[in-house]
Order: sequence, then C-alpha cells, then structure tokens
Amino acid sequence: MTKMDTQTAIKVASKHLAGLRGHVLDLLTISAPVTPAAAVNLAKVVSKLSPMLGNLIEFNTVEFLNQQKEFSALGKWKRQDPGFPDAIFEGSISPAPGFEIKAWFPLATEITARFKDSQKHFLKDQTYVVLLAWLPEHLIYGKPAVRDLCIVSGASVAAARDEHYHNPPDYLVVEPNDTSARTINLQQTNTNGYKFQGTKEQFAVAERLVKSWGPAGVRYSHTGQCQLRVQELMSKFPYRLDTNFAKTDRIVHTEIEAFKKRVLASTVHGMTVQEWARLLASDDEAKIEKALRERVKIEWEKSLVEEPSKNAT
Repeated sequence: MTKMDTQTAIKVASKHLAGLRGHVLDLLTISAPVTPAAAVNLAKVVSKLSPMLGNLIEFNTVEFLNQQKEFSALGKWKRQDPGFPDAIFEGSISPAPGFEIKAWFPLATEITARFKDSQKHFLKDQTYVVLLAWLPEHLIYGKPAVRDLCIVSGASVAAARDEHYHNPPDYLVVEPNDTSARTINLQQTNTNGYKFQGTKEQFAVAERLVKSWGPAGVRYSHTGQCQLRVQELMSKFPYRLDTNFAKTDRIVHTEIEAFKKRVLASTVHGMTVQEWARLLASDDEAKIEKALRERVKIEWEKSLVEEPSKNAT
C-alpha cells in the first residue's frame, strides 16, 4: 500500500493492537513468591510496576506497529518521550495519526492515568487513546499479560471530560494559554480544573452572573467567548486548582466505562478481577493467603536460595 489517509491508518493500527488481547508480553518477569508472607506483600505492591510497564509497553507498541507491512512503504511509527501522543506516525500520512497509551493494572482501585490535553489538539480526530489492562499471567507473578484493550478517539475523551467537569460557577475547565511561539518542549497543552472556594454569598453572586449569560453560556467550549467568561469568574471569585482533575476513571465516557466493567467482571483463577481487587485491598491476610494457595497454586515450600546441584564442582 502506497497511500493511506489518517482514519484508515488508525483503523488498521487499531486492528493490529486489538490482536494483543490475551497475549503475554515478554517485557519483564515477576518471580513467584517463596512464602505466604511474601505472596501477600507482593499482591499489595505489584501495582507499582504499572508506570514502568507503561513505558515498556509504549516502546513495544511502536516496534509492534513498525512490523506491520501496511505501513512499511509509508513511513515509521515513532515513540515520543516527552511529547504527545506517545506513538506517532512519521511519513506520508497527513495529519499524522497517533496513539496515547495508558496502561491499567485493574487490581488497583481505579484507572489513575490522566487525560488533560485540550480539545484543540484533536480537531482532526488524528489521535486515539489506547487503554491496556494487564495482569501478571499468574495474577501476582509471571510475565505481564494483556487482559483487554479499549481504543477510543482522543477527541471523544476530551469532550466527555470537559462536559463532565465544566459546571460554572461551581467548577471550571480552563484552557492552556497560547504558547505556540515557544519551542515544542515549552508549549502548554493541558487543561486544568478549578473548584469554587468562595462563601455562600459569593457563590450566589457568581450564579447570577452565570445566569445572565443564558443557556448557551454554560456550555463548554475551548474557544474564545467561553474562556473569557471562565477568566471573568476566576478574576472575581476564589478558586482552587483540583489536583484530581481528569483522572481517566472519573471521566464519564461510554466506551471506557464499558471497558472497565468488562475487565472487572472477567474471571481469573476462579474469581472475578473485581473480587480479587477487593480481597487484595483488604487487611485479611489469612483470607488472602488461603485464596492464593487454593486458587493460584503457588508452591510455598520452594527455597529462597536454591540448593547447589549435586553435579556442581
């Protein structure tokens, strides 16, 4: 293939990525715990590998996409670090398709990855988000295995986020300043969320101001008029930066919600992922040990230091 448009490229790449469901990724290996106490501890800390694994998956995704014959005559996929999106195509396709990759360890409490990029960056629908749910192949040890994927338009995620959060005067979504004249590494691309912090009396005044804008005035837009009104509110009333803004798990997006429910309802070693998550988050170490022993079949008796071979000299 010598010619391809952006949406076709995204569809082709998405089809290949979807084929990773159920695959074990040879990126790292978590050793099996050698004692019940070690198993309980490992079950509670294995989620900390997710950020590192996310970086490894980004590398692996770029290499995987570059192996697909459909793209070989058109250019190459490249990883951007730092930069947005994580994987972008450099070649003859314009606008360049890209994927922002978010790894999710579903035994953790939520999808903690954030999605803060402005809607302005998705006007041509050229960037998609890949949510990849992973677990070790033996629940808490082994190589990472892809449980499921969700591939959705970045434009749809950004729009869902802003519609969910923006609720003037109580909550404002604020666009980044125009920094296009700066070098790429200094440009601002992220939105932020601000929560009202004034008194009841101040809130009543702010509500009257918002009401004066009419129904269209409360709808979110990344364009000038809406942002001027946002700045007017922030200049007249106290607001605080919301540090939990735009966590993926809190963005009400239909496809992401369906993906999350599907993953949590899937079965691993005789229990759903959600049941394992609740158990491993509890303080009932005896119950955790019992479930790991009976369902994951870990051999507790294995020695921490292996005995030397009888044939060793």
